Amino acid sequence: MQNTPRRQLSPEAAAVLSVAGLSRRSLMRGLLAGGALAATGGALAACGTKPAGQSNPAAPACLATDVSATEKKLVFSNWPLYIDVAEDDEKKRPTLDAFVAQSGIAVTYQEDINDNNEFYGKVSPQLQACQSIDRDIIVLTDWMAARLVRLGWVQKFDNTKTPNFTANILPSLRARAWDQQMVYAAPWQSGLTGIAYNGKVTKEVRTVDELLTRPDLKGKISVLSEMRDTMGLLLLSMGKDPANFATADYDAALEKLRKAVDSGQIRRFTGNDYKEDLAKGDIAACIAWSGDVIQLNAEDEQIKFVAPDDGLMIWSDNMMVPATATHKSNVEQLIDYYYDPKVAAELAAWVNYICPVAGAQEAMRDIDAELAENPLIFPDSAMLAKVKGFKPLTEAEDRDYAQKFEAVSGA
Repeated sequence: MQNTPRRQLSPEAAAVLSVAGLSRRSLMRGLLAGGALAATGGALAACGTKPAGQSNPAAPACLATDVSATEKKLVFSNWPLYIDVAEDDEKKRPTLDAFVAQSGIAVTYQEDINDNNEFYGKVSPQLQACQSIDRDIIVLTDWMAARLVRLGWVQKFDNTKTPNFTANILPSLRARAWDQQMVYAAPWQSGLTGIAYNGKVTKEVRTVDELLTRPDLKGKISVLSEMRDTMGLLLLSMGKDPANFATADYDAALEKLRKAVDSGQIRRFTGNDYKEDLAKGDIAACIAWSGDVIQLNAEDEQIKFVAPDDGLMIWSDNMMVPATATHKSNVEQLIDYYYDPKVAAELAAWVNYICPVAGAQEAMRDIDAELAENPLIFPDSAMLAKVKGFKPLTEAEDRDYAQKFEAVSGA
C-alpha cells in the first residue's frame, strides 16, 4: 500500500478493518469534492527509482530449484486490504479464486506485510543466509524492492512466460532505473500518500502544518513509519521538491517533525496499522495511503482522504520472487494473469489504488463507467503533474536519512 509502505498495505493483519462483503464501486463518487486532488509537481514515472549508482544488480548468491512442474502451489505475501473480496463471503477472493480454478495452482494468500522495514527485518537474515522464507511472492514498495534487487535476493522473471506483463505494464512504469529489463518486479498497484481524518472527532485537515501544529489535534495524530512517505510530505510542506532536494532541506524538514514529536502532537509512528486507530477515532487524523482510506470510507463516510494543499506523494508496490522461492514458474503465471486488463480492472474496482495495467481503464467501463474516470485509479497527465515521487538515494544517503529519521521516530 509508496513507502507507500505502502505500503504494506499489508499489515494485512489489520484484517479487523476489512471491508469485505461491501460493494465499493460507488465509493469514489464525491470523494474528490472540495479539491481533494489539489497538489503540486511530479509524475508516476518517479515511482520506483533505484538508489543512485547501482547500475548492475548483484547476481543471486543462491537460487532455489524451481519445482513448479511437480508442485502446483505457491505462497503469496501481501499487504492487508489489497485484493478483491466477494460481497457475500469475505473468505472468497474472486480474482484469485478464478486464477486457482484456471491454473490448477493452489495459492496460500497471507496478509503479513505491514511496513517495508519491518518485513525486511523479518526475512533478511534468512535471505542473506540463503534460507527459505516460506514465500514464493512478496510485495514491496519500490525503494525496498530496489534494495533486494541490489542485494541479489530476488529471482528474474522469464519474460517469455509473462507476455501480458511485458505488453500491458503502463509506459510510465517501464524500464525503471533499478529494473530496466523488467525482470525483477511487477507493480501490483501504485498509490498516493496524503492526509486522512475522522470527521466524527475533528474538522477537516488540509495541510501538513495543520496536522503537526493544530492544538485540537495534539496527541491525536499519527504519521507513517515509512520515511519516504512522511518526509516527502514534510518536504512538500516546506516548498521543497521530494524528487530533488539537498541534505540541508531534509534536515530542516526533520527538525519540523522533531518539534511535533517533542510537543506531544504525534501520538505514534505507524505502518498499515493506523487504519484501526482512525476507524475507532483513537486518532483524529494521520498521514495515510489513499486506497486504505477509500476502503475505510466504505464503512464510515466520515473517514476521508485529503490531498494536502502542498502536494501528494506517489509510489508503487511490486510483486517479486525471493531467491529462495521454489515455485517461480507458478508465480509467473499469477503475475501474467493479473496483467490481463479485465482481471486488473476487477481488482482495481475493489482496492481503488492506481492500476498499473494498460487497457484496464477500458475494461473498467464494463464494471463501472464512472469509476473508470476516477483519477485516483486511472490518473491522467494533469493529475500526474500534481504529485511527486521521492528521489533515488545512494546507499550512503539511504543509511544517513534512515538513521536520522529513526532517531526521531523511535523506530
